[in-house]
Amino acid sequence: MLIFAGKNMAFYKTPFEGLLVFEPRRFEDERGYFYESYNRRLFEENGIHSEFVQDNQAFSSRGVLRGLHFQRPPYAQAKLVRVAQGEVLDVVVDLRREQPTFGKWFAICLSEENHKQLYVPRGFAHGYLVLSPKALFLYKCDNYYAPEYEAGIRYDDSQLNIQWEFPADQMIISEKDRNLPSFEELNARAYGF
Repeated sequence: MLIFAGKNMAFYKTPFEGLLVFEPRRFEDERGYFYESYNRRLFEENGIHSEFVQDNQAFSSRGVLRGLHFQRPPYAQAKLVRVAQGEVLDVVVDLRREQPTFGKWFAICLSEENHKQLYVPRGFAHGYLVLSPKALFLYKCDNYYAPEYEAGIRYDDSQLNIQWEFPADQMIISEKDRNLPSFEELNARAYGF
């Protein structure tokens, strides 16, 4: 559902409170294209008051799955994620117990072609799977990385049943991500979202 359409960007609601899709307007001509990837004033006008303090970049090959990661309070992070090169399936899981979408997941294709971005508020686990031969993934965070507060959920958790729509035997997953707890195990811990 469209909530704002301006000259340079549009914001769309998802079924998850606070989780928004942002679609910048691209200006093209024979030289290439230009678009505004972030405008603090427009984000604030649309209820996004995150003060981003860290930009991250990851380059990965087809089949690489990173996630599902989050940081526990008080170092939880909101993120603004996008793809500068290639294509990924971006997935989030709502960990906010008071929300009707608690334990549910949302997926969106982010690519260099569609230029869509996803604003992920605090209280979500986040991950992505690279669908193209290579992908350059960029994201802003509103809190600094704090390794001692890092946590996650297994990508193949049977309770969540995320539809990655990619052959499992072709996924490239770190040992760390393979050893993340299940959603049920995580749910038994109180993280305060």
